[in-house]
Formats: sequence, structure tokens, C-alpha cells
Amino acid sequence: MEDFMIIIWFAVIILAALIEINTMDLASIWFSAGALVAFILAIAGVNPFIQIIVFLVVSLLLLISIRPIVKNYLKTNIISTNTDRLVGKVAVCTKNINIGERGEVKIDGKYWLAVSSGDKNILIDEKVEVLAIEGVKLVVDRIS
Repeated sequence: MEDFMIIIWFAVIILAALIEINTMDLASIWFSAGALVAFILAIAGVNPFIQIIVFLVVSLLLLISIRPIVKNYLKTNIISTNTDRLVGKVAVCTKNINIGERGEVKIDGKYWLAVSSGDKNILIDEKVEVLAIEGVKLVVDRIS
């Protein structure tokens, strides 16, 4: 039974690590760490029931306590561009924005592609409010 549990824990370590490599979600790596502890206990000849309990406890403790810290530390795919400061500002329409089509607005001295969020066309020189940014275009609505 001891050899069987050693093989099981080794397989769990490898499987959880492979899942983590494919998902990069920092979820299954903790089960790999828990399986490593259980693997060591199996080599030492500890009762399989204790191995399972230790595996579950270690895995869940790491998942609950360490994962949020590591996930916060590894936030690298957020690129700050300062464009979010445009949301809520007023812009001036420089090319008509027809429903379902792109137009253009000028804000802070720069020209942006823009689409209307409303159900009416926006004409040149009308003031609009920036509601959101979608890619390289602003979502705007006419100021009443």
C-alpha cells in the first residue's frame, strides 16, 4: 500500500503542475504542493488516511492564504495608459457621429475615433461626454 500511495502522490504532483502550466490561474499549484507533503509522508510510511488529510489541509490552506498574495504580486498584464482619465470629460465632435458609425471628437487637444452610445446622430461642434473607452475609440453621448 505504501508504494501505491507514493505513486499516487507523485502522479498528483505532476498532474497538478501540468494543469497549472496550462491554465496559469494559480489554483492547482497549491494542490501540487499539498501532494508533495503527502508524498514525503508516504515515503516515511505514514498512514494513508493521514496523508489524505494532510494533503487536503495543506492544499486548501495554501490556496486560501497564499494564492491572493501571489496573484496580486504577479499582476503584470495591466498596462497603465492614463486614458481612463478621459472618462467623464467633455469633448467636441469634429466629424459627425452617425448611429452605428464612427466619427471623431477632440479632447485635451487630441483627436479620437468615437461612437455614439445614444440613439441620435451627433453633429460637428456638439459637446459630448466620454462614457467609456473601447480599444482605440471613445464611447460618447451628446450633452443635453
